Amino acid sequence: MNNKLDCRGQNCPVPVLTVKKTLEEASLSAITVLVDNEAARQNVCRFLEHQGYAVGSEGIEGGFRITGTRGEGTGAVASEPAPPVRERATGRRRVMVLVTGEHMGRGDDGLGEMLMFNFLKTLPEMGPDLWRVAFVNGGVKFTAQGSDGVPILQGLADAGVEIASCGVCLAFFHVLETMQVGTVTNMLEIVTWMQQADSVITV
Repeated sequence: MNNKLDCRGQNCPVPVLTVKKTLEEASLSAITVLVDNEAARQNVCRFLEHQGYAVGSEGIEGGFRITGTRGEGTGAVASEPAPPVRERATGRRRVMVLVTGEHMGRGDDGLGEMLMFNFLKTLPEMGPDLWRVAFVNGGVKFTAQGSDGVPILQGLADAGVEIASCGVCLAFFHVLETMQVGTVTNMLEIVTWMQQADSVITV
């Protein structure tokens, strides 16, 4: 089994999916992955860490080299890309919120932006049921420097809610380097979280 994967030229979640498939086909004590963008680097590194690998990355010409190593006898690769950020409390539901844009509803964008901001401010009222908040498309701008949403989201993160933004979306809007709160994620994780959640609220 080839333990060196060249995923350059691929956008997330393809590099993560490629690594996942490779590790499902064979238990490797070491793996090297080449990627050419920061979002893919962060996603692959985090995925490997969740599989029990010690991970390192370095810049190379045209991208990054990621290495993952682990000792013998560490067991089979987990089927899920990430464990829950917190344990589910007895009697509590796990609610995931998927924010798909900068505006809530259709009509006036100024009104829609105000409504979305008010929605984010009100999320703490969900209490311990609020599990994860994921941002895609223009919604990722709420996690970037200069957004009034950052303090709100940081408060949620401090309370144990996982905040995550689509890496491809962050790169598309040129805010990957200025993300202030949460982690970079990909569609594999988002889909997995939807499966794990008791309910998903999409706005």
